[in-house]
Amino acid sequence: MRKLRVAQGLSQAELAARCQRSGWDASREMVNHIEMRVRVLREYELVALAKALNISPAKLLPNEKEAFRRLSLQ
Repeated sequence: MRKLRVAQGLSQAELAARCQRSGWDASREMVNHIEMRVRVLREYELVALAKALNISPAKLLPNEKEAFRRLSLQ
């Protein structure tokens, strides 16, 4: 998610503000925790975040190889 945000030239606060306009009461801290993988997204948050970034929600999901890699590290 961080790569997508930075590619659009957005700060965490700017992305949070876009999310708020999409109907999700996000904060800069929430965006930070999501990027650091400390916080898990709910379905409606994923949709609002994708809308704020003007992308498909699927682009925010890990690919299959990445998901398996993360599981093997646990």
